[in-house]
Amino acid sequence: MSHILISAAHKSSGKTTISIGLTAAFNSLGKKVQSFKKGPDYIDPMWLGRATNRPCYNLDFYTMQKKEILQCFNHHMSTAELGIIEGNKGLYDGLDLDGSNSNAALACLLDAPVVLVIDSRGMTRGIAPLVLGYQNFDTNINIQGVILNQVGGSRHESKLRSILEHYTDVKVLGAVHKNDDLNIDERHLGLIPSNEENTASNKIEQIASCIKDQVNLDQILEIAKHTSFIQESRGSTSAKKLPDTQIKIGIFRDEAFGFYYPDDLEVLQNSGAEIVFINSLVDNQLPEIDGLIIGGGFPETQMNQLSNNQSLMQSVKSAIESGLPTYAECGGLMYLARSIKWNNKTCKMAGVIQGEILMHKRPQGRGYIQLQETGSHPWKTRINNEHIFAHEFHYSELTNINHEYKYAYNVLRGAGIDGKHDGLIYKNLLANYAHLRNTQNNEWAVRFIEFIKTINHRNTTTTFNSTVN
Repeated sequence: MSHILISAAHKSSGKTTISIGLTAAFNSLGKKVQSFKKGPDYIDPMWLGRATNRPCYNLDFYTMQKKEILQCFNHHMSTAELGIIEGNKGLYDGLDLDGSNSNAALACLLDAPVVLVIDSRGMTRGIAPLVLGYQNFDTNINIQGVILNQVGGSRHESKLRSILEHYTDVKVLGAVHKNDDLNIDERHLGLIPSNEENTASNKIEQIASCIKDQVNLDQILEIAKHTSFIQESRGSTSAKKLPDTQIKIGIFRDEAFGFYYPDDLEVLQNSGAEIVFINSLVDNQLPEIDGLIIGGGFPETQMNQLSNNQSLMQSVKSAIESGLPTYAECGGLMYLARSIKWNNKTCKMAGVIQGEILMHKRPQGRGYIQLQETGSHPWKTRINNEHIFAHEFHYSELTNINHEYKYAYNVLRGAGIDGKHDGLIYKNLLANYAHLRNTQNNEWAVRFIEFIKTINHRNTTTTFNSTVN
């Protein structure tokens, strides 16, 4: 099984751009490339998935058990020729002192050869001790080569290559010169999502062309073979296919909402749901559906167009008031509030949740979180009430709440809605800042399907479709 892990010495070294370029370059050469992203991330996987024309899957020690990571990796690599895993932050960075959830730990688990991306701006001889330090810090990590990034020119490249050749045994696999045309615009969460970037395909082609010219792809392929990882029998983190597929779930997916884990959507489908995608910017009412999911995204950047589509907002509000099972995460919660205020401008939203969204300049919740379910959770009770491991990243705050809501979660770590609670409950709506991942510890997608079936059984004659008069 050929695969590599792309990491770096520190965050913002350009490993995402390099990873996008590599996946797109190999894809254009006819290779079946499967991409993975380490950690909880939606935006980088959008770009990587677009570059390979197949979904990118997250591998995350915090929300997944090791056996789930192995199952996910095995399952999706079974139809690929080359796996490219993009790390997060630096190679040895992670939550724990022992590095048990670091990129290095993932490389060990998957026996993945590591390619280190080095931001070489302002560096000459100092690159040697940096690389030597990374090699010697943990000799179990198989660092097979480096890609020099942000190189200042041919003279700078020549110096760096000579220094690394003299002081180290590491292979220089490429030198990507500084080029502003390769930059992808950033926002507070990182890169602009590819679902918002009108020229995303052109940008990917541009990056791939640069990588082809400045990185030795043949060496990368050879390095990817340097693994003793043995693919086990095909496994899957998804539920088995159920006989009935009568449930229809509407999912908002457009420039405002796009934060979904692809394997979570696959679990919904494999659990008997037909997914109907809804464009919150142009669709004027809900289709006939049995449940609704509004995921995360950047509704604040599209709030004018969202607000102008009052027809859909009224349709959503009417359906939820009528009892439509609905699940909203972060951006979805923002959409369901009364309004969003950002950059001194306020736009009216759906008004289901009696509170207002205020955007801040600093994160109001960021990173991994732990939740404990309360007795008010509307979905079927879990087998046990162990802690739920999830993540959040939001610059918004739900303020001026003038309704006494029940909450599905106590926040043990993180911010949630008010620092203590998350998972606002209203009728058959569950809305939280937490981003959940469907895992063995927290099968939220399966539970949501079961909840919809329960509601449908209670209301066999009800169709949650609202037409605005």
